[in-house]
Amino acid sequence: MDVIATAGHVDHGKSTLVRALTGMEPDRWEEERRRGLTIDLGFAWTTLPSGRRLAVVDVPGHERFVGNMLAGVGSVPAALVVVAADDGWSAQTAEHVAVLDALGVRHALLAVTKADLADPAPVLADVRDRLAATSLGTGPLREVPGVAVSAATGAGVPEVVAALEALLAGLPAPDRDAPVRLWIDRAFPVKGAGTVVTGTLAAGRVGAGDRLQLGGREVGVRGVHALGQPVERAEATARVALNLRGVAVEDLSRGDALLTPGAFRSTAELDVTLARAVEDRLPAEVVVHVGSAAVPARLRPLEGAAVRLRLATPLPLRVGDRLLLRDPGARRVLGADVRDVDPPELRRRGAARLRAEELAAQPTGPAGAAAELARRRFVRAADFAAMGWPTPDDATAVGPWLLAPGLVEELAGKLPAVVARYRQLRPLEPGPPVAVVRRALELPDDELVPAVVRAPLALREGRVAVATAGLPAWVQQAVDAIRARLAADPFAAPDADELRAAGLGPRELAAAVRDGQLVKVADGVYLAPGVEEQARARLAGVPAPFTLSRARSAWGTSRRVAVPLMEWLDARGVTERLPDDTRRLR
Repeated sequence: MDVIATAGHVDHGKSTLVRALTGMEPDRWEEERRRGLTIDLGFAWTTLPSGRRLAVVDVPGHERFVGNMLAGVGSVPAALVVVAADDGWSAQTAEHVAVLDALGVRHALLAVTKADLADPAPVLADVRDRLAATSLGTGPLREVPGVAVSAATGAGVPEVVAALEALLAGLPAPDRDAPVRLWIDRAFPVKGAGTVVTGTLAAGRVGAGDRLQLGGREVGVRGVHALGQPVERAEATARVALNLRGVAVEDLSRGDALLTPGAFRSTAELDVTLARAVEDRLPAEVVVHVGSAAVPARLRPLEGAAVRLRLATPLPLRVGDRLLLRDPGARRVLGADVRDVDPPELRRRGAARLRAEELAAQPTGPAGAAAELARRRFVRAADFAAMGWPTPDDATAVGPWLLAPGLVEELAGKLPAVVARYRQLRPLEPGPPVAVVRRALELPDDELVPAVVRAPLALREGRVAVATAGLPAWVQQAVDAIRARLAADPFAAPDADELRAAGLGPRELAAAVRDGQLVKVADGVYLAPGVEEQARARLAGVPAPFTLSRARSAWGTSRRVAVPLMEWLDARGVTERLPDDTRRLR
């Protein structure tokens, strides 16, 4: 399906021409037909001789309804510009064309209507000259194809159809693999079906059974209609009606968007660049139009063409979107390209100018994505994609994160100094905890720390430690003395007084345990490594089952040591406690 929108002054015959082309009445409301003008959006469709299916969005031409006009053209790739032969170019024609130009629409057909009432040739020539200076004037000659037509007599209608066929054949193919962002232009109840919404599907696919995000909730697609017929799945570009499950009509309004879950970032602050230079002063307040949405916004000029917008209501936007900024007071419209949907704060003097320079230097496409990732240093891959950036080929992926090229090696080079500084302050600890390293390297998540650890550093028990760091000399000397005594009598754990006299307090003992030089059996009971095997070996010579008293005798130690040692062996699965409080080796 192809979709186009009309544009032109009120009473220049847009709806009449649509009726002649499709055989359908685009004006939906009784008041529209009574007054003879389009107030809200109208929709009609037909099948062209080639078999192409064409949907037409008929927009209002009266200046008071320009907001409705913008809702109709926001997602449409081509326009049918209508100018009457007996009236010619008008202020409202100029405003509609300015909208199309600001939106960057590059595909259009000019229809000079009411050719039975006046000579269309002068109007054709005049309007084509005017359109050549806009985005509609594409190609080396910058000419917009034009046709004279009289819907009243039928003269020229076949020529309009042929020109439409040629126009539609030249439209770029939509991205049908893109995520869905369907801007709602109508919402209404249908008896027996529930809530139905309509919109122009500019990219992606949507089908029955899909789940789509609507604000903070997910809704289900019960059914899909296209051109008045039920379909299993619709592909861009298409006019669609979706029967939704899980939302009431009262909760919907024009400008809401149905989205592929997780594919878009809702933002209230963004940086844009104006599509064309503006010499006079920019307004402080504008209305931002995108799709069928219209949201008030505060505008802050940065420098040159760069502008920061603060929206009154967040919108699901991506880098590369074209917005229209409308100054209602001056009836002026400006096109703007979204450059950043998560911009940095501007705190220091000169920050706005520097930000504008960044935006001016930043390329688009893959090169722009690489530059943006380099600026951010690290970002969640899903967030980066939701902003509208492709993943740079040389980015480093760590779990759900993307890191700028070379950043892992840069941080790995800084890590030894972080560990050394920490151990200077805390010599009894093998190295800083992962959370300390994360803060020191300004990483956003602990899960990134392992990616920057290089030998001789290693992750050990939640810390980044030097594998051969060892203990401070004075602690090592005290531990060596204790171990020398335990070598002669492995179960003669030194008591608290002996440990204190050796200079081994809780922190020193904990360091020795972490370093694997002592084994903590219980509070105040420390033995040498290998005690588990030695205890088992001695118990192997004791007839089973055996009592704690017999085990203590086999070990040749006191009850102070034997009781916690036996419980420690139970916990490690070396011994098994029986119902009568005797034990046996497992």
